[in-house]
Amino acid sequence: MSLAQVKTAHEQAQIITADCPSQPGTVDVLTRYIYENGFYINEIHSFDDVDKQRFFIRIEFRPQENGLFEREKFMREFSVKARQFDMNWQLSAKVDKPKVLIMVSKHDHCLNDLLYRYRTGDLNIEIPAIISNHPDLEELAKWHNIPYYNLPITRETKPQQEQEVWRLIQETEADLVVLARYMQVLSSEMCQKLAGRAINIHHSLLPGFKGAKPYFQAYDRGVKLVGATAHYVSDDLDEGPIITQGVESVDHSYYPADLTAKGRDIECLTLARAVRYHIEHRVFLHGDKTVVFSD
Repeated sequence: MSLAQVKTAHEQAQIITADCPSQPGTVDVLTRYIYENGFYINEIHSFDDVDKQRFFIRIEFRPQENGLFEREKFMREFSVKARQFDMNWQLSAKVDKPKVLIMVSKHDHCLNDLLYRYRTGDLNIEIPAIISNHPDLEELAKWHNIPYYNLPITRETKPQQEQEVWRLIQETEADLVVLARYMQVLSSEMCQKLAGRAINIHHSLLPGFKGAKPYFQAYDRGVKLVGATAHYVSDDLDEGPIITQGVESVDHSYYPADLTAKGRDIECLTLARAVRYHIEHRVFLHGDKTVVFSD
């Protein structure tokens, strides 16, 4: 296959994800259909939850040499087979760029990391807007030519502020909302609207420290592990379905500033990994938890 043909095949690469009740033939119905239509499987992951009797599968495939992908034909014909297995499924082009709206307060480390990965193409996304309850990071957004919306919030104005946030989410047609250290608690109504398409990041310290200056509390207790958790937003504060977690060892030589710096690094990596897994359709919501097919 020539370089041009390889490029064409890559541009036509597709991702199909599906879940259904556990039963014989679930892998075969997908792989056989892909094979019989002349496509090549690049990557395949599957998982059968024997406790819940639920099957999950993700396949990345592409046309073979000189082949073309006809989306409507594929969806029409496969939907007939999927119904036989009571299968929920989704088809996406690998080259698609999901629209990711970012929300942030004053801490800029996660935002900076996401913008770098966006700018270099490491994350295959579009960023139609950045929303903040503070003006501090507007210049950073301007440097990337991304619209920045400063929407201050108080307890009294929270309903109106969230109404404007929701308007911007709809107006930009955002596929995903990322809370990149947005230090406000979303209302129950907003959490419900964004169920399954809003990711939050927060520190994970053992034991757990809540309130102000958690890394100072951690230092006083002599923690030996510092970590971060990225999860989908839910009504239960910081307890939504977990997508990714990161952890590193620390010791007595780490002062609060060192713990904070280590925590920032872990938060950046953990959040970026969660965003990548979501946009690459590697995450299945499964009750209060997730099934994640890592790359």
